[in-house]
Amino acid sequence: MREYIANRAEAIADYMIERRCTVRDAAKKFGVSKSTVHKDISERLKILSPIKAQYAKELLEINKSERHIRGGNATKEKYLKFKDANHS
Repeated sequence: MREYIANRAEAIADYMIERRCTVRDAAKKFGVSKSTVHKDISERLKILSPIKAQYAKELLEINKSERHIRGGNATKEKYLKFKDANHS
């Protein structure tokens, strides 16, 4: 594995674990795709740091279980803004 990829995988994992953020947030921060973040966390990190990989995997599972709630809240906010804009 190339050194810059290994460094990126470690940095992304550290960022996500510290901030308990989503794959999307980490992708924006590091300027890579969500697929790259997911691959770094779920595959490459196992080789580099198995313990950190376990923490990251747990975070991915939490995010996965909560994503429908975030999506619902985002949709609710979108329509509330739309409603407020049309009633002003």
